[in-house]
Amino acid sequence: MFFDVNRIASIDHVIAKRVFCALFICCFFICISSPDADAKARPQKVQYDQIPSSVNPDQLLIEVYKSLAENKLQNAQAKIDELIKAYPHFQLAHLIRGDLLLMHTRPVTSFGSGANIQGEKLKELRDEAAARIRSYRERPAPDLLPRPVIQLRDDQKQVILVDAKKSRLYLYENVAGQLRFVSDHYISQGKFGTNKFKEGDQKTPLGVYYITSRLSGNKLPDFYGPGALPLNYPNEWDKINGRSGSGIWLHGMPSSSFSRPPLASDGCVVLTNPDFLKIAASVDIGKTPVIISEHIEFVNHAKWMMDKQFATKLLEDWRLDLESQNANRIFANYSRNFRASLGEDLNSWFSKQRQSWDNWITPVVKLKDVTYFLYPGKDEMIVTTFTLEVSSGKAKVNTRKRQYWRKEAAKWRIVYEANV
Repeated sequence: MFFDVNRIASIDHVIAKRVFCALFICCFFICISSPDADAKARPQKVQYDQIPSSVNPDQLLIEVYKSLAENKLQNAQAKIDELIKAYPHFQLAHLIRGDLLLMHTRPVTSFGSGANIQGEKLKELRDEAAARIRSYRERPAPDLLPRPVIQLRDDQKQVILVDAKKSRLYLYENVAGQLRFVSDHYISQGKFGTNKFKEGDQKTPLGVYYITSRLSGNKLPDFYGPGALPLNYPNEWDKINGRSGSGIWLHGMPSSSFSRPPLASDGCVVLTNPDFLKIAASVDIGKTPVIISEHIEFVNHAKWMMDKQFATKLLEDWRLDLESQNANRIFANYSRNFRASLGEDLNSWFSKQRQSWDNWITPVVKLKDVTYFLYPGKDEMIVTTFTLEVSSGKAKVNTRKRQYWRKEAAKWRIVYEANV
């Protein structure tokens, strides 16, 4: 059973104070420095491939808190020492260790007692501890599936989801069309939260993105740790909605630090170095989707199948309308708010598309390598990417397309479409 803060009331008064304060008390033996300071110091890099990865920091923190709740101070001390041995730069672990040392001599009754530390730093560490424990306790059940991922291509072997509210990254693998949970990891995001709109707003974007390249840590400042995975922000939907900025990456930590507070980056998604190395080793450049959402909903298989069947029918109906060459039927799939990449309205864009449709001779239209994702945000949206194969007479043409479907009143319509 995981440690529950509500159990504190049932423990004797002195122990209750100790348990409550244990998460947040600063010891005398560590100087907390900011990420910016770490970047400026540019310490000599460690050999990142030698960083231990078998110790789960969140699991050990849980065990520390359980031991405290059971008044097993020595066991808690052993667990925190194990954590620090594995990750010497884990500031939160040092914070808790300092508190445990104080507990051997006297009750601890206030946050940061006897330590020269700013209140904001204590708050950041408290926020990190809360995020780690809450996310670990609320890990989705193995039989639940992330709702945003409706369908992957066969060659997309994994998908990454970021839950901003929980400061958590989830990695799933694609096994014969079925999603299987692999791992989850603590992350830090933009200082001012999510929903990035412009350059320099220090927010993390919400959307469906793809990893475009892999940057080695040897070619980057130490600030980024063992490397970075750039994302294609702004994507086409960001651009059409006036969102600007660039340089949104998944990356690691300076060699002198283990982790950041939940809200600490300039917009990137930041992992610990061991976690970054695990993620970087598994992704496929240009293929691995990264879904960043305010909140990831997990559903049972029946609900997930309903979403998949609905999205499949939506696109299949569009395919049949296209194959019919009936302009009215095709036009009915598109929103009056439709916007093209070049700024054209629906009528202008549609007339150009119709010129090619009208030239088809008894066309056979097929859709291949289809993906579907529920797009993060306040609107109900589905983004689908597919290869459109049109056989007309003896000619056959393949075009990779992407469509954004949005629910408008009771009808789903295409609000954006382009070749990709």
